[in-house]
Amino acid sequence: MKKLFLLDGMALIYRAHFALSKTPRFTSGGLNTSAMLGFTNTLLDVLKKERPTHMAVVFDTEAPTERHTEFEAYKAQRESMPEDLAAAIPYIYKIVLGFNIPLITSDGYEADDIIGTLAKKAEAKGYQVYCMTPDKDFAQLVSDNIKLYKPGRQGNEVEIMGVKEVLEKWEVSDPLQVIDILGLWGDAVDNIPGIPGIGEKTAKALIKQYGSMENIIANSHELKGKQRENVEQFAEQGLLSKRLATINLNAPVELDEAGLEMCAPSKDLLEPLFAELEFRTLGRRVFGDDFSITETRAVSIQTDLFGEPVAAGRTTMTVDVQDIAEPEGQPEAGKNITNVDHEYILADTKEKRAELIAELKQQKVICFDTETTGTDANHCELVGLSFAIKHHHGWYVPVPANQKEAQAIVDEFKPVLEDGDIGKIGQNIKFDVLMLKWYGLAVKGPLFDTMLAHYVLDPDTRHNMDVMSENYLGYSPVSITELIGPKGKAQGSMRDVAFEKIKEYAAEDADITLQLHDVFKPKVKQAEAEKLINDIECPLIYVLADMEYEGVRIDHNTLAEFSKELVGDIAKLERTVYDKAGVRFNIASPKQLGEVLFEKLMLDPKAKKTKTGQYQTGEDVLLALASKSDIVRDILDYRQLQKLKSTYVDALPQMVSPKTGRVHTSYNQAVAATGRLSSTNPNLQNIPIRTERGREVRKAFIPRDENHTIVSADYSQIELRIIAEISKDANMLDAFAQNLDIHTATAAKVYGKQLHEVTSDERRNAKAVNFGIIYGQSAFGLSQSLGIPRKEAAEIIENYFAQYSGIKQYMADTMNFARENGYVCTLMGRRRYLRDINSANATVRGFAERNAINAPIQGSAADMIKIAMINIHRELKAQKMDARMTMQVHDELVFDVPNHEVEKIKPIISEGMKNAIKTNVPILVEIGTGANWLEAH
Repeated sequence: MKKLFLLDGMALIYRAHFALSKTPRFTSGGLNTSAMLGFTNTLLDVLKKERPTHMAVVFDTEAPTERHTEFEAYKAQRESMPEDLAAAIPYIYKIVLGFNIPLITSDGYEADDIIGTLAKKAEAKGYQVYCMTPDKDFAQLVSDNIKLYKPGRQGNEVEIMGVKEVLEKWEVSDPLQVIDILGLWGDAVDNIPGIPGIGEKTAKALIKQYGSMENIIANSHELKGKQRENVEQFAEQGLLSKRLATINLNAPVELDEAGLEMCAPSKDLLEPLFAELEFRTLGRRVFGDDFSITETRAVSIQTDLFGEPVAAGRTTMTVDVQDIAEPEGQPEAGKNITNVDHEYILADTKEKRAELIAELKQQKVICFDTETTGTDANHCELVGLSFAIKHHHGWYVPVPANQKEAQAIVDEFKPVLEDGDIGKIGQNIKFDVLMLKWYGLAVKGPLFDTMLAHYVLDPDTRHNMDVMSENYLGYSPVSITELIGPKGKAQGSMRDVAFEKIKEYAAEDADITLQLHDVFKPKVKQAEAEKLINDIECPLIYVLADMEYEGVRIDHNTLAEFSKELVGDIAKLERTVYDKAGVRFNIASPKQLGEVLFEKLMLDPKAKKTKTGQYQTGEDVLLALASKSDIVRDILDYRQLQKLKSTYVDALPQMVSPKTGRVHTSYNQAVAATGRLSSTNPNLQNIPIRTERGREVRKAFIPRDENHTIVSADYSQIELRIIAEISKDANMLDAFAQNLDIHTATAAKVYGKQLHEVTSDERRNAKAVNFGIIYGQSAFGLSQSLGIPRKEAAEIIENYFAQYSGIKQYMADTMNFARENGYVCTLMGRRRYLRDINSANATVRGFAERNAINAPIQGSAADMIKIAMINIHRELKAQKMDARMTMQVHDELVFDVPNHEVEKIKPIISEGMKNAIKTNVPILVEIGTGANWLEAH
C-alpha cells in the first residue's frame, strides 16, 4: 500500500518546543535545541512505527493568505514566536533536508491548505494518507483513506482518527460538519470570532439538530432568548468564521509522487548537524554507537554554489535556510584516547604504588576517582583508584575483590587522601568520599568538584562528565559501555574488565576531570561564584557523605501496622465515593473517573479533555473542583493514601540496607536550579506533611536504639523572612521583629483590622497570598486555590501590595535587574540565568519573570540551610560529639542524638541555623525531640 505522511511542520515544532519548556535542552554554546530534538524524535518515531512510503513536511510562509485579506484580524492577536523557537526553524529545515524529505511551502497558502490539497490528490491516486498534526481543524479532511495522525505527548499514545473516531468525538454525521462547529464555536488561537455565546458543547448540539450553520441561521426563529439574538445578530460573522475555518483544497501544488517517495537519509548532511546540535543519544540511535559529536563537528555540510545544503539529489520548494554560526569558543573537535598522546600507568605492584604515593604527597592538589562494581556507594565494592596531577598523564591502581587485600591497598593511600593540606579534585566526588568511608578512609582537604562547578555556572543544563568533556575540551572519553556493555540485566561488572583496558578508561577519567577543573576554575572566578563553590557547595560534600553513610533506622512494625490501617482507610473512601457517585467504578481509571465526574455528576460543563478524548482528571483539575464538591475531596484523599502506601509505607522496608539495617538516602546537589537539595531512594522531600495521614510516615523514622533520641530543627517561615530581608519592607520587618504570626499580621493589614479581629478565613487567605507572591501567583491562581471569586482575589492582592509596598518594589527592581543582566542572585551570589526574560512571547517571558522573583528567595533559603549544615557538622566534630545529622528535608534538619547529648546539641543547632547568613530580620528555629521523627517535629 502507498502510504503518504504529510507533516504540519510549524504545529509540530511548536509542540516539540513547549513540551520541553520546563526542562529545555541547550548546547554548550547556549543554543536551545528543544524544538529540534523533539521534532527529530517525533520524525524518527513515525518512520520506525509507520514505515511510510511517501512523506513531505509542509510549512506556512510569512506571505498573507486570502483569510488575512477577507478578515484583517485573522491570527492578528497571536503572541510573538519565542526567540529560541525562531532560531530553531532553520535547523529543522536542515534536519528535514538531511532526512531527504521534501519540504513544501507556497506563498499565500497555509500549511493546512497545502496538506489538504495534497491529501485529496493522493487519495484519488490510491494512497492511504495521514495528516500528522496536533491541530483539531484537520478533522474536516478525514475520509475513508485520509486519517488524522496526532503524535503522542507526555507518555500518551499516538492517536489516529478515521471517520468513525471523528464522528464520535465531534458528534457529527459527516466530517465536513466539523467546519460548521468550528465556525460557530470560533477559535481563540486563530482569532476566528464565531458566534458569541456558543461554545463547543452548544455548537455540537446545534449541528446535531440542524446539520449546518446555514440551516441554523435559516431556522433561528426556533431558538430561544439570547441564543436566537446572537445567531441573528452575528449570522454574517458566523459564516465568515466558517469560511476562515475551511481548509482550501485548491492550493497550487502538484502531487510529485517520485519526489515524495522515501529514501535513505543523508549521513553527510545529518552527522555534522547532529554534532553541532550535540545530539549524542540521538546520533547514536541513528548512526550507531560509533557516533561522536567531537569527531563529526568539524566535518562541513555539502553545499551548493550558494552555500545551501544539498540533500543527495532531492529538491524542495521555496525555502530559505539561513547560515548559522558555530557557538563562540568551541574547542577543537574530534579528540579521543586514540588520537591524543597520553601516558596512563598501571600501578599494580606495591613498589609502583609507593612511587605513585611519593609523587602525590609532593602535590598541593591532586585529582582522583574510584572505580566500583556499582553506582550506589553504600552497596558496592571498590575495583580501583585513579589519579592525575597533570594533563594527559595518569595512574590506575587496581584493587582486588578479596576484602583484606583491598583494605591493605586502600590503607596505603591514607597518607595522601587523609592529608588535609592536599586539595582533592573530582567529578561527583561525594561518591568517591562515601565509597572510601566504607573502607575506613576519611578523605580530607579542600575539595573541588567539577560537576558542582559547572552546576553553579550553568544550573539548567547537564553536568555529566562525558558531555562536559565534549563541550569544553572537544574530547570524547571512553564510554563505560565499551567496557561492560549497555545498561540492562546483561551488563557486566568492572571487576571482570582486563587491567590494561580498565587502566585506560579509569586514568582517562581522572585526567579529563583535572582538565575540566582547569577550565572551570577561572570561569567560576569570572562568575563571582568562588565563595559559593569554596565555602558552600564543596564543603557540603563532606557533610552529605557522612549523612548518607550514617543512614536512618526504620521501624518495620510501625510501617506494617500503618499499611493495614491504610488498606482499611482506602476501602472506606472507596465506599464513600461509590455512595456519592451512585455507581461503582475504578477510581484509579482516569477515563472512568472523568465520565463519572463530568458526565454523570456534571461537575464542570467546561471540563477539558486530553488529546485522546478522555476528560482531564489530573491533580490540578481536581484541586480546582475540590471547593465545589466533597466527592472530589474524597477522590483526592483516596489518591493521596494510595500514593502514600505504595511510595513510602510499603516501599521503605524494601530500601533498608542488609549491610547496616538502615535506609541510606542519596542527596543530589546538582539537580534543582534554585540550589535546593533533592534526595532519592527514598525521596525524603516528598514525604507528605500537610495531612495527618501523611505525617504518620515520619513515625517510622526512629533513633538507633533506646539510648538515642531524634532531634528535629526547623526554620520557621524562612522564605517569608528572606522576602522581608531582601525587600526591606517596613511592615513585614516590623511584624517579624515583634514576633507576630506573619499570616495574621498580613491579614490585619490587608483587611484593615486589629490582630484580634482577624478571622481564620482571612488568615488563610493572607497565608495563600504570602506564599503565592513567591511563585508569582495571579488573581486567577489565588481565586482557584482559595475557591473565591477572581474579583475578590484581585482585591486581596491589590490591598497586599498597598500595605507591603517594599515587596512590590523588590519585584519591580528584581525584574529590571534580570532584564538588564540576564540573571538574578541569591544573598550569597548564586545566579539563576533567565535567558527568556526579555522574550517577546508573553508566555515564555512570564515563566522567566516568575523565576526571577522566586529564585533569589528559594535560593537564599537553600544557601542558608547548607551553610547551617556545614557549621553544625564542623562543630559536632570539633566537640567530638557522638550525635549525627541524618536527614535534611526542605528547611528542616534531623539528628540522631545520644540521650546525654540532647541538651548540649540544641544550642549548637540553634546558633548554627540562626547565624548561617547574617540578616536584619530575626531568624526563628524551632527544635523538638522525640522517640521518632513525627514526635520530634
